Amino acid sequence: MLLAIDCGNTNTVFSIWDGETFLCTLRTSTEHQRTADQYFVWFSTLLEHYGLRPDISGVIISSTVPRVVFNLRVFSDRYFNCRPLVVGKPECRLPVDVRVDAGTQVGPDRLVNTVAGYDLYGGDLIIVDFGTATTFDVVDSDGAYIGGVIAPGVNLSLQALHEAAAALPHIDVTKPDRVIGTNTVDCMKSGVFWGYVGLIDGICHRVKAEHGRAMTVIATGGLAPLFQQGTDMFDMFEDNLTMHGLTVIFETNKEG
Repeated sequence: MLLAIDCGNTNTVFSIWDGETFLCTLRTSTEHQRTADQYFVWFSTLLEHYGLRPDISGVIISSTVPRVVFNLRVFSDRYFNCRPLVVGKPECRLPVDVRVDAGTQVGPDRLVNTVAGYDLYGGDLIIVDFGTATTFDVVDSDGAYIGGVIAPGVNLSLQALHEAAAALPHIDVTKPDRVIGTNTVDCMKSGVFWGYVGLIDGICHRVKAEHGRAMTVIATGGLAPLFQQGTDMFDMFEDNLTMHGLTVIFETNKEG
């Protein structure tokens, strides 16, 4: 079985793939101080809770936080007796091209999403990922990653608004009943929700016009279902997009 690990700036996700389906998906906060032994105690405790005893023979890692990769490597070597495949390292081959400016380092999560999107839906895609940052990744007709857009994430924007303006409270993101707020909290909710809907619609329209061909828009990430309520821009929602991409990349390298 394959253990796929996606380490983002906020959370790290572990999923076990048996070749046909994901048996479970486990989530923990991303902390670079966490040791391999701490990962294993957390991981094995949850597997026991779910009654799972998977025979893990392969590990693949995608990480936007370089400092955590070392301990995840040790975790894989020590407890599963295998060297993990790390997306972005020279030994990890991708089934798609990356066509960006020379010297540009593309985040591994964006490459993994590109691979997954192309495998599931073919080319000419915009992939909108609601993570710590809100990213828009553009996939060409042949599956190549050709660039995109990075905007502040929703929760990051809320945190900045709360910290920079002493009178403004911290709020949760929800779809407001009305656009015009009649109190501070409703005004903030409207600004965040409809502001990001405008961001999504505006950027996707401009990307489509610049690309010059019909495009499929895929949404992923924790807040994607919320923003689906405010726009018809999304053609598809894929909760496990990144994990699917990791399985495709692992198979590509195993076949090679």
